[in-house]
Amino acid sequence: EKGRVRGGTMYSVRQFLGGAAELDNRAAAMLTGAGALVAVTATAVAVRRVRIRREAEGKIRRARERRAESLRRAEQAVLRYRESHPATDSALICTLSLSELTKKLQEGLLSPEDVFYSYVEKALDVHTKLNCCTGILLESFDQLKTVSSNKEGLLYGVPVSIKENIGYKNHDSSCGVVINLEQPEQEDSVLVKVLKRQGAIPFTKTNLPQALLNYDCSNPIYGQTLNPYNLKKTSGGSSGGEGALIGGGGSVLGIGSDIGGSIRIPASFCGICGFKATSGRLSSKGVKPIYRGQKSGKLQLYIIAYIRHISNDTCSYFLFLIILVLASCGPMARDVDSLALFMQAVLCDDLFSLDPTVPPLPFNMQIYQSSKPLRIGYLENDGYTQPVPSMVRSIREVKALLEQAGHTLVPYSPLKIAYAATELMMKGVIADGGTSMLEKLKGSPLDPCLKDQVLPYSLPKWLKKTISFLIKPLVSSLLLSIQDLWKQHANVEDYIHETIAEWRRCNIDVLLCPMFGPAYNFLYCGKTNHVLSCTMTYNLLNFPVGVVPVSTVTAEDEKELRHYKGTYQDFLDRNLKEAVTGGEGLPVAVQCVALPWKDELCLRFMKEVEQLVKQSRK
Repeated sequence: EKGRVRGGTMYSVRQFLGGAAELDNRAAAMLTGAGALVAVTATAVAVRRVRIRREAEGKIRRARERRAESLRRAEQAVLRYRESHPATDSALICTLSLSELTKKLQEGLLSPEDVFYSYVEKALDVHTKLNCCTGILLESFDQLKTVSSNKEGLLYGVPVSIKENIGYKNHDSSCGVVINLEQPEQEDSVLVKVLKRQGAIPFTKTNLPQALLNYDCSNPIYGQTLNPYNLKKTSGGSSGGEGALIGGGGSVLGIGSDIGGSIRIPASFCGICGFKATSGRLSSKGVKPIYRGQKSGKLQLYIIAYIRHISNDTCSYFLFLIILVLASCGPMARDVDSLALFMQAVLCDDLFSLDPTVPPLPFNMQIYQSSKPLRIGYLENDGYTQPVPSMVRSIREVKALLEQAGHTLVPYSPLKIAYAATELMMKGVIADGGTSMLEKLKGSPLDPCLKDQVLPYSLPKWLKKTISFLIKPLVSSLLLSIQDLWKQHANVEDYIHETIAEWRRCNIDVLLCPMFGPAYNFLYCGKTNHVLSCTMTYNLLNFPVGVVPVSTVTAEDEKELRHYKGTYQDFLDRNLKEAVTGGEGLPVAVQCVALPWKDELCLRFMKEVEQLVKQSRK
């Protein structure tokens, strides 16, 4: 019995061990299969990444080849023209103001051919130094042959440069991202159509930052654009190619776009004039944003890395912010009269017919040419961003000139600027966790200018959620629901009406305020986004605003900069000080602002500042 029991037990043990071994074998097989699946998946992902990277590299290479080919063919055409027209005084032509140029063209004292080839030659030279063009529009050589049919146009025979995201048929509007390459526009943008009907010849597209997400001017496709006054400084952005080309003398008139200062910043950095019109005054049809779908493409996203949140006199710093403001196109040129002539030319029946969403308001020359004394509000500091010494000095000097000319200057303080900066312009964690933005950058090398801004969005989802949870008690709302978004728009509308009421209370016609700058050292634009309170406030308000160069940085300004502390004396203020160090000789500008739809008055004020500064120099 005992043997049987013992034998049975031994049998059971052997049976159990055999079953366990079988289970182990199955488990091992399953684990082996799972491991193989993981390995296959990882391999597939790696292969896909390599394929995407190679596709991106191929697109970038072909885009650069297209640019090089257009530059080569343009250079050959210029050489042929120079050989057959040796008497052409290109240097003289390129020194003429737009007003002088159009007058001589209309009177037949200059030919469109002489002007065109002179500017193409100059643009090629400037591009070689500053890397500001994304390509020459070779179709412009064909347009030149038929331009005489538009001799009655206000811009007859004028070569015009355009920012890369402004649509031109059969050319990419890449916005500096690889995913948009090799998707040429099917037709010209409305502004380009109107310019052509006015006799202008768009001849080159100009550089911009990757995804329009920075106020520097660099992208992995076309590279970094340099400042015409100092090659160790940036041209600013996002219309930085325009700023550099015009500032370097390679274009007499250009078109940019402005969402937070994207016309004014490069204009200021490069020593030219720039004008952001009231949003809706000029057509944006065919002007490509990085995102579509926000209020017919006019409401844009501008992603930043850091911003102050002011609460009970304390500062906190947050990531993942969006800015909800209106974008606007506008002209860039060497003087204010050129800006006004552009507005006069494009605000015509052709524009109102091609884009019926634009109100049919022709340019009011009477307002622009008025000499009536103005009541001018002014400020040196908006209470959020302390301008550096050269910028404060420029405001004081211009204020004195305006007073001497008989205008009335009234101190003005922007309403609730910290609230406007942190709660209205910049609000909450981006709704989709940055997915849309990352989608646009997929497969593209990340430009160094954007690393500080984009890094937070590439963090793991769990980490982003953790950060959101930790900072949620400190901010009123991080994730905007539909109801939150409606409330946000209502708050913006309230702020606009409150600001207009404050202007009425102060009884001011226009506003003189500081611009930030001067031109930055490289790689600082993503580290000093707090300064956008100086410019973006007027996008939020939808006020027309422009910049006028009034001075240059002096040695004394540089000495005073050593003692600069800023408003909050924090790392953002320290970054700003580092960004502008070494700026002696760089241009310094001021901003001129008017109420919505008072674009002509704003330009008239800019003209007044420009004339007074010129007279003071004489």
